[in-house]
Amino acid sequence: MTTQRWVNRPDGSNWGDFGADDQVGRMNLITPEARLRGAREIREGLSFSLSLPLDYPGGNVLFPLRKEPVFHYEERGSGHNFNFQMSEVAPSCCDVISDDAVTLYTQYSTQWDALAHVGQMFDADGDGKPEKVYYNGYRAGKDIIGPDDEGPRGAAALGIDKLAVAGVQGRGVLVDLEKRHGQDRVLIGYDGLVEAIDELDVSVENGDFLCLNTGFAQLVLSMDKEPDATVLASSCAVLDGRDEKLLDWITDSGIVAICADNFAVEAYPARETTADKFAALPLHNHCLFKLGIHLGELWYFAELTAWLREHNRSAFFLTAPPLRLPGSVGSPVNPIATV
Repeated sequence: MTTQRWVNRPDGSNWGDFGADDQVGRMNLITPEARLRGAREIREGLSFSLSLPLDYPGGNVLFPLRKEPVFHYEERGSGHNFNFQMSEVAPSCCDVISDDAVTLYTQYSTQWDALAHVGQMFDADGDGKPEKVYYNGYRAGKDIIGPDDEGPRGAAALGIDKLAVAGVQGRGVLVDLEKRHGQDRVLIGYDGLVEAIDELDVSVENGDFLCLNTGFAQLVLSMDKEPDATVLASSCAVLDGRDEKLLDWITDSGIVAICADNFAVEAYPARETTADKFAALPLHNHCLFKLGIHLGELWYFAELTAWLREHNRSAFFLTAPPLRLPGSVGSPVNPIATV
């Protein structure tokens, strides 16, 4: 049974276009043909990990509410269940066992944003009263339940587990903004992005993953887990989420995701605006809330970029499923590019 959850849908959104109950948005455009188009980019059989070590950037300078991983070990016998000699419990056994657990902020390092990550105050009911609502009309407090709400916590709708089963594979197209701008801080709007895309050996098509190399993740890695907030805030190209022409291009492009090597994909804080009401994260609002376009942040493209530059290529086969963790609004990810 389908349920339309809204009377009004946001201007420029695609709510309902993939069905009233859709929870994966533009990932619906990853058709068998889109995957095959990506697979045809495998010519050498070489692979590249596109993840930072998940204990980077280090500390919580980039985002104070996200903290680096903490490991835990259970007690066992006279010590802990790590380097545990099994002969303590089975005298004839010669095995040594190690187990661990980790407290991991799901969006600390290389990550996917779920569609439940960013919503908006919006009058979806058409009664003149805005409510907390997410992509396709799913509601805070009912479908996405937090610790300040009543009921079982987590994203029952639009969670990262929905993306995990969507088959996150297809053609990645790398736009090398670092090659054009070095590590200078540059706001990239429609003109800058389209100029860079026009230099590629392939066009960006429906079902593609748009990947942006700016050099930011490599800069983070060079700081050896002691990130300098001032340097990072003034370095590397970043999308201008206030550029309406850029947002229109994203709508028309047919891309299923934007995966960037920087924090937030877009400039944060965004450029000032004179609008009475506005989104603090305009590109997040446009992609996650309106269009169901997933965002990947802090991906690591250095080795892949070097190889693509050397071979005058820009496309590759991308495999990037998140953790199938029901209720989560984000997930660490180890994307793999195959060329």
